[in-house]
Amino acid sequence: MAKVTINAKTIEVPDGTNLVRAAEMAGLEIPHYCYHPGLSIAGNCRMCLVDIRAMSTKQPNPLPKLQIGCNTTVQDGMVVESNNPRVIEARQGVLEFLLINHPIDCPICDQAGECKLQEYYMDYGRYHSRFALKEKVDKGKVIPVGPDIMLDQERCILCTRCVRFLEEFTRTFELGIKERGDHSELTLADGKQVDNPYATNIVDICPVGALTSREFRFQARVWYLDATPSICAGCATGCNIDVDLRHERIYRLKPRFNSEVNSFWMCDAGRRTWQRNHGEHRLIGSYVRGGSEFVESDPHEVVSRAADALKSHRRTAVLASAHATMEEGWLAKRIAALCGNGPCVVVSPASSEIPTDDKLISTDRFPNRAGLVALGFTEHTAPPEDVDSILMLRADVVAADEDRWGMFLEDMGETLVVADEIGKTMAYADHVLAAGSHFETDGTYVNRGGRLQLFRTAVAPPGRALAGWQLLAELLARLGGPRYESVDEIFAAMCTEIGLGSGRTHASVATSGVALADWKQGRAAAARSEGAGAQA
Repeated sequence: MAKVTINAKTIEVPDGTNLVRAAEMAGLEIPHYCYHPGLSIAGNCRMCLVDIRAMSTKQPNPLPKLQIGCNTTVQDGMVVESNNPRVIEARQGVLEFLLINHPIDCPICDQAGECKLQEYYMDYGRYHSRFALKEKVDKGKVIPVGPDIMLDQERCILCTRCVRFLEEFTRTFELGIKERGDHSELTLADGKQVDNPYATNIVDICPVGALTSREFRFQARVWYLDATPSICAGCATGCNIDVDLRHERIYRLKPRFNSEVNSFWMCDAGRRTWQRNHGEHRLIGSYVRGGSEFVESDPHEVVSRAADALKSHRRTAVLASAHATMEEGWLAKRIAALCGNGPCVVVSPASSEIPTDDKLISTDRFPNRAGLVALGFTEHTAPPEDVDSILMLRADVVAADEDRWGMFLEDMGETLVVADEIGKTMAYADHVLAAGSHFETDGTYVNRGGRLQLFRTAVAPPGRALAGWQLLAELLARLGGPRYESVDEIFAAMCTEIGLGSGRTHASVATSGVALADWKQGRAAAARSEGAGAQA
């Protein structure tokens, strides 16, 4: 550990920490553009200049020139000032240079509200330019550089975050800087488009309005959006995300830092999973079969009728999608135990046409296979034997193989479907319960690395749909099981039963999740926070 004093505030930080990160740990900000904790250090924006008054305990003399904080490692006894008149004057000069050729179009820029150029200008700027508008160098505007990315060259400050991301993370090299001096500009490499599976991350890390998302731009001002922490359900990796929303509508998903899972990044396919949360394919009401037709009914009435139907049959199997949450899977297993102790099966295929890569993408397109297996579910794609009733949990088996599953379901005395989307399996159902999606409930998933992760309710379920755990908890109670009134009660009971410890609640799951193995062995989760507060 090294003891460093920044603006008269002394803290201890791990050896090797740079001054930008050390200041963040002290609750201070050293402004920066080109530095990003997930990328190599370029040191080209010069915004993080600081005055080092003492280099270390052994070298207590001040350095004659200002130094960049991003590329200066703390030393024991170092004394730094980032807010004295000398630093402020230099910072104002840097901002004046960066704004010389900027179009100053903040009122119509889609980055407004999360633009570091705008924020630092208000915090540290000179506020009036000594450069005539007519002398500005014109550059390109509204340039599509990929399926979801627009480039405005005039707004670019040449920090090269995007260039380094494409060089270091994806290694696809689509963007570069050409020309010299004030004619330098960000541009596409010959014959390239920014269309790799992680392309939109460069929009997230662009500190200004140079790179914007074609999907999100002009849809909403960011200061009107609320963010809810969640987990991407697009594959088995379980990237940590924030759901940005307003008035019960989701506008975008952004990666949330987790050093144990996805660092600062997520793939573009996962970023678009929110789109399925809206549309006519959503199931918004619960139904009872009446002859050849379905009759919509109150969901509690449907639960009651379904419970009576299951009681009248000998043995019920649970067929679950690996989209089901831990809480839903555990309740379904309890229901199966009360209904003849039938098998609990994960019917989702473990692989897809999308290959697993060496970064974040998994061929398993379901978020909770590992969790359901930990609960005792087995994996089969064939219909179970020796059962006369089915609880279908978020699975649409008929869509995958109508010949095989259609004949099987025709022979069932009772089929109860719990789903958030309309599917082909519903045609064989006796009762249908409309459940909220994972954006519409609290719950947990276990990712392919065995990490239990929590997600929160972002928006309300549509129509008369209810959270999946509410429907299953009521069904369990009507079948003679215990009555659970909250998802926390279910989580605590589940953790006790499967050996994760007693007294667990959702609040005890760290923001970075917890390894199941740690809880089983009684180890406390060590939530790593480095980089969490850094500008992403």
